[in-house]
Amino acid sequence: MITQRLHTELDQAGLHASFLVRDLNTGHEIGINPDTPYATASLVKIPLALATLQRIHQGELDGATPLHIKPDGPTLGPTGLGRFRHPASIAIDDLLHLAMSLSDNIAADALFDLTPPAHVTQTLHQHHIHGITVRHRIRDLNETPAERLAPDETHLAHTLAIQAQTAGHGHRIPQLDVTLANSGTARAHVDLLQALWKPTTIHPDTAARLRALMADNLIRHRLAPEFDTDASTWSSKTGTVLNHRHEVGVVEHKSGEAYAIAALTASQVPARQQPAAEALIGRAARILRDHLRAN
Repeated sequence: MITQRLHTELDQAGLHASFLVRDLNTGHEIGINPDTPYATASLVKIPLALATLQRIHQGELDGATPLHIKPDGPTLGPTGLGRFRHPASIAIDDLLHLAMSLSDNIAADALFDLTPPAHVTQTLHQHHIHGITVRHRIRDLNETPAERLAPDETHLAHTLAIQAQTAGHGHRIPQLDVTLANSGTARAHVDLLQALWKPTTIHPDTAARLRALMADNLIRHRLAPEFDTDASTWSSKTGTVLNHRHEVGVVEHKSGEAYAIAALTASQVPARQQPAAEALIGRAARILRDHLRAN
């Protein structure tokens, strides 16, 4: 069976993984452990963007309102505002773009200051999306063992991340503990994607804006190489913290086919850079999609 073969291949590569692929037109799906929860890292920016855009649509926020951002704040980040050297005023709409297209942590936390984690989770529940819980801001991800070690000792942080998981999916690193961190399952993220691509309770304008933000995602090394072609569009969001590597997105074909895909993984190899693992994640997702498409 295709799922068992892929599960074995992923396991041999040192990847604990959860996948789900769903045909958004028929509802047919195929997956590998799709109900296993993971700490979701920057995937949380999708529900954050949804809650923010919904408040804009309802008139609670004005997307043109500028927020004053200081580069020496509590949140760190390797991209976007994390590289700014001077204070800046940036509109809420533009912070959404930075948070989604560059996975800008500082932009995301500025949005969390407006719409706290509990409100974001409540927004998901309003749209009957369960299995994703938003508990904390992005700045909490800046306090893992990796930030306390020298750059040439990053492998030690990954070793701790691998060894500190408990049998019940808890973790001695809070940012990886699914009962303490932002968490979710592959199935819940596919449900969220379906709610955005086939909106019923989400306003169509809100869903369309969030789909556009995901289409602008510039972090495209994980699943995009397998799905982005001249005849298709790939819209997605990645999430990465320590040994966790995730991506969720939708591939839309000119033929009208559309597939929601969620890949959540935790590597058992203590290394920060793992291009072979990244490639395998994409290939596994493509094989599952192709199998679903053929059947």
